[in-house]
Amino acid sequence: MSIASRTKPKVFVARMIPDQGLDLLQQHYDVDVWSDQLPPSREMLLQRVQGVAGILSLLTDRIDGDVMDAAGPSLKVISNMAVGYDNVSVADATRRNLPIGNTPGVLTETSADFTWALLMAAARRVVEADAYVRAGRWQTWEPKLLLGQEITGTTLGIIGFGRIGKEVAKRARGFDMRVLYLASTPRDDPDATRLDAHRVDLDTLLRESDFVSVHTPLTPQTRLLIDAAALSKMKRTAILINTARGPVVDSAALYDALKQGIIAYAALDVTDPEPIPTDSPLLQLPNIVIAPHIASASIATRGKMARMAAQNVIAGVTGERLPHCVNPEVYDHASI
Repeated sequence: MSIASRTKPKVFVARMIPDQGLDLLQQHYDVDVWSDQLPPSREMLLQRVQGVAGILSLLTDRIDGDVMDAAGPSLKVISNMAVGYDNVSVADATRRNLPIGNTPGVLTETSADFTWALLMAAARRVVEADAYVRAGRWQTWEPKLLLGQEITGTTLGIIGFGRIGKEVAKRARGFDMRVLYLASTPRDDPDATRLDAHRVDLDTLLRESDFVSVHTPLTPQTRLLIDAAALSKMKRTAILINTARGPVVDSAALYDALKQGIIAYAALDVTDPEPIPTDSPLLQLPNIVIAPHIASASIATRGKMARMAAQNVIAGVTGERLPHCVNPEVYDHASI
């Protein structure tokens, strides 16, 4: 390491990220990158953040007061390369006057596209069909082989009508679907008319939807929102899609519902716990598709996320307002 590099502020990056972000950071800082495939252990995280000016974290990294204290007074910013930030203690950061950055907006369309990939894969049993062919079981065309669910003209229920939920609704119009939505705000969403979406309560959404797609953030109110009682209200032919957060869905209840035919199918990009254990009973079921949290995993989108996360770090270290800050109250009494 050169003398010049030792004079630069230090930044810890908790995993290898796309070059669009890493290159930007390396132009300005002494960057320490955790290069292993698995996230750093708690002990290693506490060690590697010591003396850094910025932390670029991922959803797999628990960034709480202990981590912030381990970094010490040099820490100026925490930048999470994700839209969500439930892995970062906002309260601990705000008490220490530390801004937290995230990467909103950039993955909206990509995540909505992947929601539809899961929805269609589940409805038309694409993963089962691929396994059927690979196993050498395809002998002839059969009139009743791998019959799936219709999509066009059915009802889609969207739980969480934010950016991604609205984009999912927008795509549903191409399938002539009736769209129902559940939102946390007390009033009808102004975009609902444009998207031909109808606000309903949760029971109505579960009861009337052929597809239920989860897009709500993880909060104390949404944790285990889709439990055994909720699943029992859905149609027996219904398909559940979750690209939000794993703990919104009760995994044990979902297994029972799929095993007993309470609902027909599920498609998950997120699980609880995550990653899903290899001995999870869900993996033994044929009527579920599980992806490894890749809804935003397009080359373009992940590159943009990395760049946004890096820009948040740069702004925080230099004392400027973060372009995307989840706790702007830290600036209330600042001169910025």
